[in-house]
Amino acid sequence: MRFLRYIPIFALLLLTVSCREASHLFGYNIVARAGSSVLSVDDIEHAVPQGLSGADSVSYVDSYIDKWVIRQLKLQEAELIFSSSELDIDRMVEEYRQSLLIRKIEQYYLDKDADFVISDADIEGYYNSHKSEFKLSSPVVKGYIVNFPEKYRRKDWLLAMMSSKKSDALKDFEQVCLKNNFRLVKHEDWVDYSEYLSSLPLLRTAKHEDLLSKRDVQQILYNHTYYCFRITDVLHAGEPMPLFMAKDKIVRILTTRRQGEVIRSNEERIVRNAEQNNQVKIYRDSLDTKGY
Repeated sequence: MRFLRYIPIFALLLLTVSCREASHLFGYNIVARAGSSVLSVDDIEHAVPQGLSGADSVSYVDSYIDKWVIRQLKLQEAELIFSSSELDIDRMVEEYRQSLLIRKIEQYYLDKDADFVISDADIEGYYNSHKSEFKLSSPVVKGYIVNFPEKYRRKDWLLAMMSSKKSDALKDFEQVCLKNNFRLVKHEDWVDYSEYLSSLPLLRTAKHEDLLSKRDVQQILYNHTYYCFRITDVLHAGEPMPLFMAKDKIVRILTTRRQGEVIRSNEERIVRNAEQNNQVKIYRDSLDTKGY
């Protein structure tokens, strides 16, 4: 269906003049009719995006008219078929309108409370009070991983520093890795165990549970390269997750709670003001007569 094919002169004019100018030349303003509904040049003029011209403008208007006609015909058919349900439709439309207004006034309350800030103390306090709600679904670890060539002669000395619990020895270990351009991965903060393993060329048959149970340096020789790693700490699945992992969820919880408090506070305010001004009264006797 292409209605502009039947008005080629109007389409040609769109290439050189605006919709409003075209309507003046013809002396009328109606472009299309569908039942009792009409589409005017002014309607199209407001619908066409700015910057369109020439063939693009004609194509857009052509499509717009097609969609408008179909929309009007569908609406008219719906009104005919569902005329007996008109009251229900009106009720649904009114309920939707009221819901939009309620959401708008609630957002107005929240916007006025825009200065609300969730502090680190708030987050930590909630975390400490609800640790049981923040359980790990998989292990997280801390540790080191270093790669160096198989021919490196001071391997034992390097691994001795890596296995030390003294901060000075670990700093020396890092300096040696840096000096020799060894690839060093440090996980001083908790990281998912799967991410930790992604830096290691482990065989599929490796027993990962055994790796988690060890705290000394472990080695893998792969493609003439040593992959030496040490897991320094582990939190297992089912244990409380670290605070930083729970932080985003806690912020959402506290934000939702604060929003609820703001909305309830304003509900109490408008009810209190209405009662003071005699604008609200509930007739309980009427309910009693109905057995409620």
